[in-house]
Amino acid sequence: MFDKIFYINKGLTRRETLGLAGALVLLPALPALASDEIGKVLDAKGNVLKSQNDVETALKSGASLVNNDLISTGKKSFASMSLGSDTKIIMGEQTEVLLDSFLAEQGGTLELISGDMVFDRPEGKPKIDLTIRTTFGQIGVRGTKFFTGRSRGNLAVFVEHGLVEVKSGQTIRKVGPGEGIDIASDAKTRSLFGGDMSESKKWGKGRIEEAYKSVGLL
Repeated sequence: MFDKIFYINKGLTRRETLGLAGALVLLPALPALASDEIGKVLDAKGNVLKSQNDVETALKSGASLVNNDLISTGKKSFASMSLGSDTKIIMGEQTEVLLDSFLAEQGGTLELISGDMVFDRPEGKPKIDLTIRTTFGQIGVRGTKFFTGRSRGNLAVFVEHGLVEVKSGQTIRKVGPGEGIDIASDAKTRSLFGGDMSESKKWGKGRIEEAYKSVGLL
């Protein structure tokens, strides 16, 4: 079964995105119980913050994560998080990820508000139903490893292993292992591609390294 990625040319500000969390922002801050933990910070380099109920906390390796945590990285800052036992999220600099709702080994919803990230769930592990919302659409994930974010002036998706199906407007692309696509960020690139997306094609070693370097993996 293909994972499905939907790209829509519509942006949300951080304030609008946080509004999606509804009245949770208005509630008084409550201490998280151990049973509420959905994951941990594996590594935090530089300025990495957690925000919930308008309270910001600096994050260090080993810190617990709960639903509705907004994780953000500053300039030259990187973070990696484990969710459940087998899912990993790796964030590049100046990136924001909202842990909207996640249930270990089942899935849920995350939100990439801005920046670059890698989703990594090893091959052979049980699949989970996870939705990653972005400013340009939704990414339906059932078990794969891929990069999504900024690459060479455009938005892009690169799949290391697994298989995804990307939809932008009326265009659908299937992207397999070692392949990537570009999503047009302006009229000039839409004209170049002949639509909202390029054809899927193999990425060279140099471009793959650029993408992974942007999230601190190289």
